[in-house]
Amino acid sequence: MSRGGEMVYIPDDSDFSSFRDQCESLEGWHCRYNKAGVTVWSQGQEESCTVQKIKTRISCKDVPAETLYDVLHDTSYRKKWDSNMIETYDIGRLTVNADVGYYSWKCPSPLKNRDFVTLRSWLPLGNDYMIINYSVKHPKYPARKDFVRAVSLQTGYLIKANGDGACILYYLTQVDPRGSLPKWVVNRVSQFVAPKAMKKIYKAGLKYPEWKRRHDPEYKPWVYPEQNTLPSVSLAELSVQHADSLENIDETGLPEDHLSASDHEA
Repeated sequence: MSRGGEMVYIPDDSDFSSFRDQCESLEGWHCRYNKAGVTVWSQGQEESCTVQKIKTRISCKDVPAETLYDVLHDTSYRKKWDSNMIETYDIGRLTVNADVGYYSWKCPSPLKNRDFVTLRSWLPLGNDYMIINYSVKHPKYPARKDFVRAVSLQTGYLIKANGDGACILYYLTQVDPRGSLPKWVVNRVSQFVAPKAMKKIYKAGLKYPEWKRRHDPEYKPWVYPEQNTLPSVSLAELSVQHADSLENIDETGLPEDHLSASDHEA
């Protein structure tokens, strides 16, 4: 997403517009999964497992767009529903609608776990909402020995209002996982991991209003910037995270472990 690949910048309206177009367009996308209200597409060479684009869509009945937007912002609530997450926290704020954060997640066994440092930006557009990110380097948060530092080239959500009290959620991601991965991993992401993740977000949206009523109901710094107490971060402190500067591991020889019962839920 970074312009020219070198400059760290805060996404503008044209970036959000481009992201929205990618979410809504079908041109160049290959459907990999379509079941029970969840669709998964991929873009890119099928044999090249590393930097594919994956796009997913789910229709969320009984969850207003603004509720799902809150769910995706609320790091305290994320610990309740995102079982793949190991740790997440906000590092600092750049503007009223952009910050820098850290996220680490459990990869399917026997792969090594990955982590990211990303610049995240968000944009409410009437009844619709977008959140997008890409990887950056922050001097105080270098790659760690216990994780493989992965690179988000572009990742984000588009939440579209869909009638009264319902919405449609798109998730689009293009990530370099830093590693030569076995083909089964990509197939598994399309067939099991991505649909299951979307269903988790939907269920989290259904349960969020009740949870939020009991946990700082008025605290929403992503809606009310004056509540944001994060330290300020300057763009000058950040640089673009280039994949070729990170560890690249070869995991192509790893056998596929048996799919757990939880994977089959998708």
